[in-house]
Amino acid sequence: MTMEDIIIRYVNMPHRIRGFTRQDAEGDYNIYINANISYEIQKKTLAHELQHIHNNDFSNELSITEIEDYI
Repeated sequence: MTMEDIIIRYVNMPHRIRGFTRQDAEGDYNIYINANISYEIQKKTLAHELQHIHNNDFSNELSITEIEDYI
C-alpha cells in the first residue's frame, strides 16, 4: 500500500460523525473526515482511520464494535 492508495476527503457531516473509511472497487482507501469538526479532532480522526488501514481491519472478521474497542 502506498499513499496513492489513500484518498482523504473533507465533507460536511453531522457533528456526531467524526469520520469513516471505505475501500473502493479499485482497492483504494477513501477516508472521509467531517469538515464541521475542529482541526484537532480532524487530526485525531485521521490518525484513527489510518490505524484501521494499518491494522487491515477491512478484511477482519470481527464486528465493528470489536474492531473499535481494539483501537
